[in-house]
Amino acid sequence: MTRTLIIAVDGPAASGKGTIAARLASLYGLPHLDTGLLYRAVGLGVLDAGGSLDDGAAAEAVARALDASHLVDTERLTDRGAGEAASRVAGYPGVRAALLEFQRAFAARPGGAVLDGRDIGTVIAPEAQAKLFITATPDVRAMRRWKQLTGRGDVIAYEDMLADIIRRDERDAGRGAAPMVQAQDAVLLDTTDMDIETAFDAARRIVEAARVRHGL
Repeated sequence: MTRTLIIAVDGPAASGKGTIAARLASLYGLPHLDTGLLYRAVGLGVLDAGGSLDDGAAAEAVARALDASHLVDTERLTDRGAGEAASRVAGYPGVRAALLEFQRAFAARPGGAVLDGRDIGTVIAPEAQAKLFITATPDVRAMRRWKQLTGRGDVIAYEDMLADIIRRDERDAGRGAAPMVQAQDAVLLDTTDMDIETAFDAARRIVEAARVRHGL
Protein backbone atom coordinates (compact mmCIF):
# COMPACT_ATOMS: atom_id res chain seq x y z
CA MET A 1 0.00 0.00 0.00
CA THR A 2 1.38 3.37 -1.00
CA ARG A 3 1.49 6.20 1.52
CA THR A 4 2.26 8.80 -1.11
CA LEU A 5 -0.35 11.50 -1.65
CA ILE A 6 0.08 13.67 -4.74
CA ILE A 7 -2.63 16.30 -5.18
CA ALA A 8 -2.93 17.87 -8.63
CA VAL A 9 -4.86 21.14 -8.74
CA ASP A 10 -5.49 22.55 -12.21
CA GLY A 11 -7.59 25.37 -13.58
CA PRO A 12 -7.59 28.82 -15.18
CA ALA A 13 -6.30 32.06 -13.69
CA ALA A 14 -8.05 33.43 -10.58
CA SER A 15 -10.18 30.33 -10.11
CA GLY A 16 -8.94 30.02 -6.53
CA LYS A 17 -6.72 27.04 -7.24
CA GLY A 18 -3.57 28.58 -5.75
CA THR A 19 -5.18 29.43 -2.42
CA ILE A 20 -6.91 26.06 -2.24
CA ALA A 21 -3.71 24.19 -3.13
CA ALA A 22 -1.73 26.03 -0.45
CA ARG A 23 -4.36 25.25 2.18
CA LEU A 24 -4.52 21.59 1.16
CA ALA A 25 -0.74 21.41 1.48
CA SER A 26 -0.94 22.88 4.97
CA LEU A 27 -3.75 20.51 5.97
CA TYR A 28 -1.92 17.38 4.86
CA GLY A 29 1.59 18.55 5.75
CA LEU A 30 2.83 18.39 2.16
CA PRO A 31 5.15 20.69 0.19
CA HIS A 32 3.38 22.98 -2.29
CA LEU A 33 4.51 24.22 -5.69
CA ASP A 34 2.67 26.92 -7.59
CA THR A 35 3.95 25.94 -11.02
CA GLY A 36 2.67 29.17 -12.49
CA LEU A 37 5.48 30.95 -10.66
CA LEU A 38 7.98 29.02 -12.79
CA TYR A 39 6.49 30.36 -16.00
CA ARG A 40 6.13 33.83 -14.53
CA ALA A 41 9.81 33.76 -13.57
CA VAL A 42 10.74 32.71 -17.10
CA GLY A 43 8.67 35.49 -18.64
CA LEU A 44 10.17 38.12 -16.36
CA GLY A 45 13.63 36.68 -16.94
CA VAL A 46 13.24 37.21 -20.69
CA LEU A 47 12.05 40.79 -20.20
CA ASP A 48 14.76 41.57 -17.62
CA ALA A 49 17.39 40.47 -20.14
CA GLY A 50 15.93 42.84 -22.71
CA GLY A 51 14.54 40.00 -24.81
CA SER A 52 11.20 39.51 -26.52
CA LEU A 53 8.41 37.23 -25.32
CA ASP A 54 8.03 36.23 -28.98
CA ASP A 55 11.51 34.66 -28.89
CA GLY A 56 11.00 31.01 -27.97
CA ALA A 57 14.73 30.23 -27.92
CA ALA A 58 15.41 33.04 -25.43
CA ALA A 59 12.57 31.86 -23.21
CA GLU A 60 13.88 28.29 -23.29
CA ALA A 61 17.37 29.47 -22.33
CA VAL A 62 15.95 31.30 -19.30
CA ALA A 63 13.87 28.25 -18.35
CA ARG A 64 16.90 25.95 -18.45
CA ALA A 65 18.81 28.28 -16.12
CA LEU A 66 15.92 28.62 -13.66
CA ASP A 67 16.31 27.56 -10.04
CA ALA A 68 14.43 28.02 -6.77
CA SER A 69 16.12 31.37 -6.05
CA HIS A 70 14.16 32.91 -8.93
CA LEU A 71 10.86 32.24 -7.15
CA VAL A 72 11.49 34.39 -4.07
CA ASP A 73 10.07 37.76 -5.18
CA THR A 74 6.44 36.63 -5.00
CA GLU A 75 4.99 40.16 -5.12
CA ARG A 76 6.57 40.86 -8.50
CA LEU A 77 5.84 37.33 -9.71
CA THR A 78 2.14 37.73 -8.95
CA ASP A 79 1.53 41.06 -10.62
CA ARG A 80 -0.49 41.40 -13.81
CA GLY A 81 2.48 41.80 -16.13
CA ALA A 82 4.09 38.61 -14.89
CA GLY A 83 0.88 36.69 -15.49
CA GLU A 84 0.62 37.91 -19.06
CA ALA A 85 4.30 37.10 -19.68
CA ALA A 86 3.84 33.61 -18.21
CA SER A 87 0.90 32.83 -20.46
CA ARG A 88 2.94 33.80 -23.50
CA VAL A 89 6.11 31.82 -22.77
CA ALA A 90 4.17 28.78 -21.52
CA GLY A 91 3.20 27.94 -25.09
CA TYR A 92 6.78 27.18 -26.15
CA PRO A 93 7.51 23.42 -26.14
CA GLY A 94 11.14 24.11 -25.23
CA VAL A 95 10.13 26.04 -22.12
CA ARG A 96 7.74 23.33 -21.00
CA ALA A 97 10.36 20.64 -21.61
CA ALA A 98 12.94 22.59 -19.60
CA LEU A 99 10.61 22.93 -16.63
CA LEU A 100 9.13 19.44 -16.85
CA GLU A 101 11.75 17.65 -14.76
CA PHE A 102 11.75 20.42 -12.13
CA GLN A 103 8.03 19.88 -11.61
CA ARG A 104 8.10 16.10 -11.81
CA ALA A 105 10.91 15.92 -9.29
CA PHE A 106 8.87 18.08 -6.93
CA ALA A 107 5.85 15.80 -7.36
CA ALA A 108 8.00 12.74 -6.65
CA ARG A 109 9.09 13.90 -3.19
CA PRO A 110 8.79 11.22 -0.50
CA GLY A 111 5.28 11.31 0.94
CA GLY A 112 3.89 13.34 -1.92
CA ALA A 113 3.21 16.98 -2.73
CA VAL A 114 0.57 19.46 -3.86
CA LEU A 115 1.07 21.14 -7.21
CA ASP A 116 -1.19 23.66 -8.92
CA GLY A 117 -1.10 24.84 -12.49
CA ARG A 118 -2.60 24.13 -15.91
CA ASP A 119 -1.34 20.63 -16.76
CA ILE A 120 -0.51 18.93 -13.47
CA GLY A 121 -3.06 16.14 -13.72
CA THR A 122 -2.52 15.57 -17.44
CA VAL A 123 1.24 15.97 -17.97
CA ILE A 124 3.26 16.61 -14.80
CA ALA A 125 1.71 14.10 -12.41
CA PRO A 126 -0.84 11.94 -14.23
CA GLU A 127 -0.32 9.40 -11.44
CA ALA A 128 -1.65 11.82 -8.79
CA GLN A 129 -4.00 10.16 -6.34
CA ALA A 130 -6.23 13.25 -6.11
CA LYS A 131 -6.98 15.49 -9.09
CA LEU A 132 -9.06 18.65 -9.03
CA PHE A 133 -9.96 21.00 -11.85
CA ILE A 134 -11.02 24.30 -10.29
CA THR A 135 -12.82 26.91 -12.34
CA ALA A 136 -15.25 29.83 -12.21
CA THR A 137 -16.87 32.10 -14.77
CA PRO A 138 -14.55 34.62 -16.44
CA ASP A 139 -16.37 37.63 -14.97
CA VAL A 140 -16.11 36.28 -11.43
CA ARG A 141 -12.44 35.44 -11.89
CA ALA A 142 -11.75 38.87 -13.35
CA MET A 143 -13.44 40.53 -10.37
CA ARG A 144 -11.37 38.47 -7.93
CA ARG A 145 -8.11 39.37 -9.66
CA TRP A 146 -9.17 43.02 -10.04
CA LYS A 147 -9.85 43.28 -6.28
CA GLN A 148 -6.52 41.59 -5.53
CA LEU A 149 -4.49 43.93 -7.73
CA THR A 150 -6.29 47.18 -6.89
CA GLY A 151 -6.14 46.23 -3.23
CA ARG A 152 -2.37 46.49 -3.35
CA GLY A 153 -2.33 49.73 -5.30
CA ASP A 154 -2.33 48.67 -8.94
CA VAL A 155 -4.42 50.81 -11.28
CA ILE A 156 -6.47 48.78 -13.75
CA ALA A 157 -10.02 48.91 -15.06
CA TYR A 158 -12.22 45.89 -14.43
CA GLU A 159 -13.02 45.71 -18.17
CA ASP A 160 -9.31 45.44 -18.97
CA MET A 161 -8.92 42.72 -16.34
CA LEU A 162 -11.79 40.74 -17.87
CA ALA A 163 -10.30 41.05 -21.35
CA ASP A 164 -6.96 39.89 -19.95
CA ILE A 165 -8.55 36.83 -18.31
CA ILE A 166 -10.40 35.86 -21.49
CA ARG A 167 -7.27 36.31 -23.62
CA ARG A 168 -5.20 34.15 -21.25
CA ASP A 169 -7.89 31.45 -21.16
CA GLU A 170 -7.91 31.25 -24.95
CA ARG A 171 -4.12 31.13 -25.11
CA ASP A 172 -3.79 28.48 -22.38
CA ALA A 173 -6.52 26.25 -23.80
CA GLY A 174 -5.42 26.63 -27.42
CA ARG A 175 -1.65 26.20 -27.18
CA GLY A 176 -0.11 23.17 -28.87
CA ALA A 177 2.15 22.22 -25.96
CA ALA A 178 0.23 20.76 -23.00
CA PRO A 179 -2.94 22.83 -23.34
CA MET A 180 -5.08 23.50 -20.29
CA VAL A 181 -7.65 20.70 -20.19
CA GLN A 182 -9.41 18.84 -17.42
CA ALA A 183 -7.92 15.39 -16.84
CA GLN A 184 -10.47 12.64 -17.43
CA ASP A 185 -10.18 11.48 -13.82
CA ALA A 186 -10.14 14.98 -12.28
CA VAL A 187 -13.09 16.22 -10.23
CA LEU A 188 -14.53 19.52 -11.45
CA LEU A 189 -15.01 22.17 -8.77
CA ASP A 190 -16.80 25.34 -9.91
CA THR A 191 -16.15 28.09 -7.35
CA THR A 192 -18.25 30.76 -9.08
CA ASP A 193 -20.77 31.00 -6.24
CA MET A 194 -18.43 29.98 -3.40
CA ASP A 195 -16.39 31.97 -0.93
CA ILE A 196 -12.92 30.62 -0.19
CA GLU A 197 -14.00 28.69 2.91
CA THR A 198 -16.77 26.89 1.04
CA ALA A 199 -14.48 26.17 -1.89
CA PHE A 200 -11.73 24.84 0.35
CA ASP A 201 -14.14 22.56 2.20
CA ALA A 202 -15.40 21.18 -1.12
CA ALA A 203 -11.81 20.59 -2.25
CA ARG A 204 -10.95 18.88 1.03
CA ARG A 205 -13.88 16.50 0.62
CA ILE A 206 -12.73 15.66 -2.91
CA VAL A 207 -9.27 14.82 -1.61
CA GLU A 208 -10.67 12.80 1.28
CA ALA A 209 -12.76 10.74 -1.15
CA ALA A 210 -9.60 10.10 -3.21
CA ARG A 211 -7.71 9.02 -0.10
CA VAL A 212 -10.42 6.50 0.70
CA ARG A 213 -10.31 5.12 -2.86
CA HIS A 214 -6.54 4.69 -2.67
CA GLY A 215 -6.47 3.39 0.90
CA LEU A 216 -4.43 6.33 2.20
